[in-house]
Amino acid sequence: MKWFLGLLLIVFLLLGSFLLAPSPVDSKAWEAPPPPALTGKLAPNERLKLADLLAQGQVYGPEDTTVSPDGVVYSGTQDGKIVRVWPDGRVENWLDTGGRPLGLVFDAGGNLIVADAWKGLVSIAPDKSMTTLALESEGLPFRFTDDVDIAPDGRIYFSDASSRFEQPDYVLDLLEMRPHGRLLRYDPDTGRTETLVRNLHFANGVAVSPEGNYVLVNETWKYRILRYWISGPKAGQAEVFADNLPGFPDNLAVDEAGRYWVAFPTLRNPQVDAMHRKPWLKDLVAKLPDGFQPKPEEYGLVLAFDASGNVITSLHDTRGTHLQEITSVNPHDGHLYFGSLHNDRIGRLPLRAIPDLGESQE
Repeated sequence: MKWFLGLLLIVFLLLGSFLLAPSPVDSKAWEAPPPPALTGKLAPNERLKLADLLAQGQVYGPEDTTVSPDGVVYSGTQDGKIVRVWPDGRVENWLDTGGRPLGLVFDAGGNLIVADAWKGLVSIAPDKSMTTLALESEGLPFRFTDDVDIAPDGRIYFSDASSRFEQPDYVLDLLEMRPHGRLLRYDPDTGRTETLVRNLHFANGVAVSPEGNYVLVNETWKYRILRYWISGPKAGQAEVFADNLPGFPDNLAVDEAGRYWVAFPTLRNPQVDAMHRKPWLKDLVAKLPDGFQPKPEEYGLVLAFDASGNVITSLHDTRGTHLQEITSVNPHDGHLYFGSLHNDRIGRLPLRAIPDLGESQE
């Protein structure tokens, strides 16, 4: 009997310590809209299983990709490296940033512009020399530099997903549900960085329109995409481009036909949506070990939108056995390239394999 009372005492002490310990988040309530039905153009299919797999088993976490003019695929991996995948299939560890390279894009001078979660906005010259372009805006340091794109005029648009939580703690940012994200712009001519949109719920993927008159940015935790007008009558204004998406939107990119491709690491999570109504519960969950916190469903999903925010088509891997946790989709030379936060491969799918795109797919 004494051992049982002793065990109860230990349990009560542990439970009391857990309940009284401060939470790493200060959660806010949010009422998520009911998720859209996966019907019509959102209906599940297995088109992602048609993709070729590049560098399978030779990379880990190729979160974003970009392709050089000579057809070499560049990607940043979980261990801080930027790898190159050559057309013959050879994989080369090209450079180590010492951080976590996320968004990638080449500028007109052949420099690789990198949104590095730890290092900020970085430029890497062909000779591998690295230059830090920006680490803060308005005195507020970047804590989670995420995605990047370049406008026709050479100005660089990028996102700081969270000014409070760093990359390993993205789930805490989700649970807290407070707007710590920003859309930013860097001018190479002046070296100046400015904040364009503040108070975003996890500012993620960035894509500038082909004409350079607006930029899209994903607001991941709110399941939506915003459009910020660079020029025209609405210059300086932000509006909703696409809302109530079926999953968590990550990186996005635009192709030559003006279609916007959006990657989704996972579908909506009913438990997360329900928790958002109860800040006290989220504060408790945030104190649990990582193994007890929300996990992404093993699913592959990519959507394409037209310039008005209408869904054109969807690509799925319903079991996530071929491509899952897709964090980027980049069009290049008639193909789509798929990156992933934790997978060990890069996907490549020809646009001609997607029947919904019509005659403009090439």
